[in-house]
Amino acid sequence: MEPGEWALWNDWMRAQRLLARELDRALQRDYGISKAEFSVLVTLHQTPKDRLRVGELAESLGWEKSRVAHQLTRMEQRELVERTDSGGRRIDVGLTAKGRDVVQQAIGGHAENIREYFFEPLTPEQTDAIQAWSRQILDRIEP
Repeated sequence: MEPGEWALWNDWMRAQRLLARELDRALQRDYGISKAEFSVLVTLHQTPKDRLRVGELAESLGWEKSRVAHQLTRMEQRELVERTDSGGRRIDVGLTAKGRDVVQQAIGGHAENIREYFFEPLTPEQTDAIQAWSRQILDRIEP
């Protein structure tokens, strides 16, 4: 790669890290949850009954089942989710009332932070270019 390409790559990677770090810090500071917890909570919140099978949750998040299991254990201890036996070897996970309250509050604040740190600095042309480029990347990796 050319030096300019390396510089672009490094800037992009650093910007991603800093953006993710800032968004994570805000979730922690404002709502007392990590990005991983937010991901679980919002995924469950987006389902019709605020509940999924553990395997479905893992697939939705793109995580290994063991990672989901460890995350759910921590979140159960904080009373954000609950696991229930749904017959046989199937385990469901659902939001508790506390988890529902936390995610409903966090969604709006997280959206505001995304808007502030990601969208506000962009021109409409930059937004269009990023969207087109993102779709190209997705199509190349996940056709």
